[in-house]
Amino acid sequence: MIRIERRLGQPRWLTFVVPVVSILVAFVFATVVLLATHHPPLHTFRRLFDAAFLGKGALSDTLVAGTPLAFTGLAAAVAFRMNLFNIGGEGQLYAGAITGATIGLLIGGAPSPVVIAAMMLAGAAGGALLAAIPGLLRAFFSTNEIITSLMLNYVVALVIDYLIFDSHSYLRDTSGFEASVFPQGKQLPDSATWSSWTLHGLVVPLGGLVAVGLAVAVWGLYTRTRFGFEVMVIGDSARAGRYAGMRTRRKILSVMAISGGIAGIGGAAQMGNFDYAIDPRGLQQANYGYAGIVVAALARYNPFAVVLIAFLLGGLQNAGYTLQGADFPNGLVGVLQGLILFCALGGELFVRYRVRIARPRVLTA
Repeated sequence: MIRIERRLGQPRWLTFVVPVVSILVAFVFATVVLLATHHPPLHTFRRLFDAAFLGKGALSDTLVAGTPLAFTGLAAAVAFRMNLFNIGGEGQLYAGAITGATIGLLIGGAPSPVVIAAMMLAGAAGGALLAAIPGLLRAFFSTNEIITSLMLNYVVALVIDYLIFDSHSYLRDTSGFEASVFPQGKQLPDSATWSSWTLHGLVVPLGGLVAVGLAVAVWGLYTRTRFGFEVMVIGDSARAGRYAGMRTRRKILSVMAISGGIAGIGGAAQMGNFDYAIDPRGLQQANYGYAGIVVAALARYNPFAVVLIAFLLGGLQNAGYTLQGADFPNGLVGVLQGLILFCALGGELFVRYRVRIARPRVLTA
């Protein structure tokens, strides 16, 4: 008989051994898939690591891909630690991109530090306001925040499409024949372009540094303040929090707003550091918000681990783009990425539970 039992205690070594074993198992499965499709495994894995981390410019590309994942991963982790399931990071990132780009265009004549700071604040406000909607519904009407935050993703996606493709809004570039035939967003002025620094060939974007700073701030908020203590208590037992006199509704609104604000800053960073204009199709195809949920789960909602996992997943995405070709179809790349993520998430089962095999008893007369 095989039984799955919840662990009463979680040994510290499991948190290190299980992820490593999970990744090794993923590579074993990937080897089987590669052999079945007549691709040399060792050569493929070498190309994978070269494209992600070892090749020329690979680390810089990985930082670019991992930065938005760090923002949406932190946004999900902030909410999930209070058992609030904010699935709206995707829409909140769009909202931050809209508000951040709007402010960048409006005050583009100001000094660059002022414009960048204003874009961050505007992005945070846009994401926080959007996240406050499911927060209000959850706090005062006990509405499931999973459904409301998820549905708002589609609403904001339609809004951003309308602003660029279906209207002559302030954010749409209408100058010139090409812009009138092929709708596109206005390019941000130079003062709204976020800085990047090159260190020994590694390009470090300002957005990446902001994500690291937010990770430190989230860690300090949850581990060193009364607010964080109350959030953890309410997350474990809302009834216990109410009994202790904690204002549960206020905490729900605050946590959802913080979560949305972080995702919104990610949207502003995407505009200022990488895209420089609103590109609805590019944002929607990237699925940064949904990938951030995976990042938060793999990191067990630890803000520092979120940044690390986002960096690793960014490398995996870049490697996938590099592997694609006539001899290596896109579907096979997706299978390899899915195997790694599936095994990594599946391994979490063995951190919280253990498998016991018991022999059936033989009854004797």
